[in-house]
Formats: sequence, structure tokens, C-alpha cells
Amino acid sequence: MNQGSMDTGQAHKNNIAVGVICPEAFFDTVSAVLKSFPSFAPEILAYRDENEAPALAEELAERAEVLFFTGPIPYSRAKEQMTFPIPAHYVPMNGTGLYRSLLDVQIKYGGGIAVSIDTVTQQTAERCAKEFGDRLPTLVCMAESVRTGRKEIVDFHCGMFRSGQTGVAITAIRSVSEQLTKLGVPNEWMVPTEQDIIVSLERALLATETRRSKESQMVIGLINIDNFSRTAERQESEHEVQRLKLDIQRVLLGYAESLDGHFTPMGGDEYLFVTTRGIFERETGGYKRIPLNWDMDKTLGLSLSIGIGFGYSANQAGTHARMALRQAKEAGGNVGFIVREDRGVIGPLEMTETWKLDLSFLSPDLLKKAELAGMHYKYLSKMVVDVSRRGKTEYKTQELAQLLGVTTRTVHRLLVVWQDEGLVHVVGEERTAGKGRPKQIFNMSFLSEVVRKSLR
Repeated sequence: MNQGSMDTGQAHKNNIAVGVICPEAFFDTVSAVLKSFPSFAPEILAYRDENEAPALAEELAERAEVLFFTGPIPYSRAKEQMTFPIPAHYVPMNGTGLYRSLLDVQIKYGGGIAVSIDTVTQQTAERCAKEFGDRLPTLVCMAESVRTGRKEIVDFHCGMFRSGQTGVAITAIRSVSEQLTKLGVPNEWMVPTEQDIIVSLERALLATETRRSKESQMVIGLINIDNFSRTAERQESEHEVQRLKLDIQRVLLGYAESLDGHFTPMGGDEYLFVTTRGIFERETGGYKRIPLNWDMDKTLGLSLSIGIGFGYSANQAGTHARMALRQAKEAGGNVGFIVREDRGVIGPLEMTETWKLDLSFLSPDLLKKAELAGMHYKYLSKMVVDVSRRGKTEYKTQELAQLLGVTTRTVHRLLVVWQDEGLVHVVGEERTAGKGRPKQIFNMSFLSEVVRKSLR
């Protein structure tokens, strides 16, 4: 039995423990998708053979709150041998993964070829194939393969091919694909796309007890208009300033309504809204984006700093919202952060349509380690935002000084401490045209997760 597990060093005890069972060849894809679900603390066990799935499921069921299979075959194998003590979900083979396999067959073998398919029903396959219009292929499905052994599935595809009824096979089982290749039967291994996995993970998320208990958890948001006083000074009269404030309040009120939340101005350039975690998570696509900033820029030419606080009480949520807003302002504004109930940080959040970031996640342990190394919130916030936008973690001393707003001497002093704590490493040198010393290049390795999938 071959198995692997995803690094969950940043997982927190309040996160939802999800046990994932997938083929070895699919491990990296599943790991990458799971990084966009900060509510999950995943443990992934990978198999070479689908028949290993029941043993892996039994092992994970002792530690997880929900089981997740990347296909119906391993799910069915596990269900035959055990009664799931916790919710169990799988990725069905009726979405974009099926469409992609049919498209690959069309491209490689032409539109007139007949196809044998396992795992999906005839109706499902034909409905998907209709997207090809006049090039609709001939399909022969073995839907009962979910409850059939591997040998029978291989025999089905081989029989169809040897008899000339089909010219290529599509299978959802890796071991079947390997066996068909050995037997000289053209085939495609059908795997779910990232979108298929995301949809199924969202369904699993909503099924957990922890998730249901967090649905009503309080969320407080603080919104600050960047450089509002400067903008107000450019208005021709006090009436224009008041109209601007009313326009700002109208846009923000509309956003609060989309969250089914309560909204109130705090005076000056600050506003507050209150909603629940379940609604906020759904409206932000799993804490990935807040399009409010784009709306504000498009309509009024203004940018926002947003701090979101999670908490088990109003006081705790409000305190965390203030911490998140401070981090957003110290990062230079025009950005949003979330501080969770455990003081872990999620962010920077995607604030515009053109800034396509994936989710970055900073654990309480990492924040504490950075703080002990003299990397206070102001420096950390600026680096997180810049690294996310640039998609890389390497800096020269002068670049870092300019970003942090300090002298190069201060940067040298900080880098020594950060290197001693293992947060930063020297990865190279850049030689200048003159006789000066080479400039060292530093890698902010502790922020590598922030850019692992940013700016794809």
C-alpha cells in the first residue's frame, strides 16, 4: 500500500478535519485544490490500487470529520466493506472531467470514432456528448462498473474493441487504463477537473458538524476609505463632500445587503457591517474575493482597506476586525485581510477583477515566529501583499528597503535576525558592472505558500 499525506503544519484544531482518498497520480492536483479551502485541515492518503481504498478510509475515519473520495469507484469499494461512521462524499464522473475526456478523444482520434465508457450512465454520457453538435460520437457505457470488478471492466472494453464496435475506451480507473494499454487497447484515463473537485468539496464542507456550528458565527467587518481626507479637500464645496459621503454610504449599504447584514457608519471615513460566517463565506467564494473595492473604484474612483474579524463573541470579532484593518492599512491600503477566531490570518483578499490571487494563509504559529524575529505587522503586511501581487518571494536589499520604507542599514540588521530564525535564505548574487561587491538575493521562504498558486 502506497500512501502520502499533505502537510498540515498550518492546520488548526478548530478547522474541519477532512480525510481524502485519491490515486497517487492525482495527489498533487488534490493538494493544490485543497489549499483554497482554509476551513479544511486535510489529510490525504493515496493508493496505487482502488482496492486499497477501504483500508485507507477506515484509517482516516478515526481522525477525520468527513471523508472525501476523488471518484465513485474507491467510494463504492469502501462502502462495500464498511459502514461510514462520518459523512462521506466523492467526485462524480459526470462533470467537466467527462467532457474533457470526450474532447480529447475527438481531437486524437477524430469525430467518427465509437467510444466505450465505464463508470457513467448512457444518459449522462450522451447528454455531455451533445455539446459536440453534429460530431456526436457513438457511445457504449458500462454504468454498473461502479459495482463490478476490475477484470470485468477490462474485459468489457477489450470485447468492444476486439469486436470492432468501438475504437477507443474511456475509463475512470487508473489500473484499468494501465491494463488496457498493455493489451493494446487505445484508451483515455478520465479524471475530474479542478472545478469538479471544488464543487464536491464545497458540498462536503456544508455537510460537516463543525461547518454547521460555524454557520452562525459572528463576522464583523471594518471598512476604511483610503485617503478620504485628501479626496474631500479636492471637492469644490462642503455640499460636494456630503454628496460623496452619501454615494459612499449607498455603495457600502448595497454590499451589506448582499451579505444580509447590518450596516452602520462609524463617523469620518470608517464604516462597520455585521453578518454571519456562513453567508460571508458563500458571498466571498470561500474567503477568496471581495469585489466591493472594484465597485467603489469604478463608481467613485476610491479604494478601500477592509478588515474582517471572526469570533465566538461580538467583542472577539470586533477586536479581530480592528487587527485585520490595521494590517490592511499598514500594507498600504487597497487590500483586505481576515483575522480568524484563533488569530490566524487569511489574506490578502482579491479586491479587484484584474488582481487574480489565490488564497494565502498565515497560521498563528507562523505569525508568532515572525513577531519574535522582529517582523511586526507593518513589515509582514507589506511583504504579503507585494509577494502576492508579484508572484515571487525574492528581493535584493535595496528593493526590500524601498518596500518597507526603511534604510538599507535597517534592512541588513533585520535580515540577519530573520535568517537566524530560518524565515529568510540567501539564494544567489547579482554582480554589478563596476567593481562593487555582488548584491545578495534573499528568498522570503516563509511566504512560499502565498505564491504557490498566485498569478497562474
